[in-house]
Amino acid sequence: MDKRFSGHEILEIAVQIEKNAGDFYSKLADKAADAEIKEVFNCLAEMEKGHIDIFKEVSDAVCGDAPEGVYSDEYFAYMNALAGQYVFTEESTGIDAAEKCGSIKESVDVAIGFEKDSILFYEEIRKNVPEKAAVFVERIVEEEKKHLRQLCGLKGGCQL
Repeated sequence: MDKRFSGHEILEIAVQIEKNAGDFYSKLADKAADAEIKEVFNCLAEMEKGHIDIFKEVSDAVCGDAPEGVYSDEYFAYMNALAGQYVFTEESTGIDAAEKCGSIKESVDVAIGFEKDSILFYEEIRKNVPEKAAVFVERIVEEEKKHLRQLCGLKGGCQL
């Protein structure tokens, strides 16, 4: 049986990812002793919270519109697995993930992994939303890429 992603489902997942990512970075900032690292994590937390506002803008463009295609069970399962397993889709997973990080190096490595997975997820979303919503999703992809560059710079610029 083929399925469709509703605009509401896509938006709900995206908002939860951004909320949990903000919580993740806030918790890492609280744990960080180094002022530079704390500042980077606080900045990333604020940027993730700003993404929620962008997705609220997307709401008018996406909600109510069904994606243009109908997707096979295999593709639908892929998207659900990508969202559910690799990015922050369930409440409090951001805080839980941050608490499990034992060192700054591990924190940055985990953050890099989450950013990469978020980019993959949003790029798939972008391909499967109406054109008017794709512009907003593209903004998020570009922001997530900035976060990835910041984290990679942090990793290369500090003794982690």
